Amino acid sequence: MQDEGFLTTEEVLEYLQVNLRTVYRLIKAGRIPAVRVGRQWRFRKRDIDAWLETQRPRSARAVGSATRLPAPATSRPRILVVDDEASIRDLLSKTLALADYDVDLAPDGRTALDRLRIAPYDLLITDLKMPGVDGLTVIREGRRLRPDIPVVIITGYSSEASAIEAVNLGVSGYLTKPFRVPRVLAAAAKALGE
Repeated sequence: MQDEGFLTTEEVLEYLQVNLRTVYRLIKAGRIPAVRVGRQWRFRKRDIDAWLETQRPRSARAVGSATRLPAPATSRPRILVVDDEASIRDLLSKTLALADYDVDLAPDGRTALDRLRIAPYDLLITDLKMPGVDGLTVIREGRRLRPDIPVVIITGYSSEASAIEAVNLGVSGYLTKPFRVPRVLAAAAKALGE
C-alpha cells in the first residue's frame, strides 16, 4: 500500500480489520473518508490514518499515566480493554472505536486496576493469562470497585477451570483467541444491553 495511493474496499477491510457491513455503514453515515469512483469506493490511506488518529482512545497516547482520566464528552459507552499483547489491544481499540465506543487500554492487570479505581467504565474486556496480575484477579478486584460492571473475557488459554471461574464471577461473554471481530462486537453489545 502506498501512502499517497488509494486503497480498494478489500484493502480497507484488511487494514481496519472490520467486515464489509461495518465499512458501508461508516461510509453511509459519513464517518469514514471515502471517494466514489464509478461504482467502487476508494480510500486514501493518509485520510484513513488521519481519521483513525481522531478515533484513537485517549489512553493509547498515555498508557502509563496515573492521572485522573477525564470523563467522556459524549454518552458513548466506555470500555476498558486489558491485554498484554499490543496487537490484540490495537485490534480491539480500532474495532470498538469504529463501533462508536470510547476505549481505554491497559497493557497489564496492575494498570487496569489503577484505571478502574479512577474512572467509570461501562464494560471491562480482559485477557485471562497476563504476567503479574492475571485477568481473574482484575475481574474480582474490578467487581469490588464496581459490582455491576459487565465483563467479557478473551483468552488464548481456555480451560474448564477458568470457564467455571468465569461463570462463577458472572461474566457476560467468554471468547477464545483467535477470535473474529464480529463476535467481539456482538459480545460487547450483549454485555452492554444493546
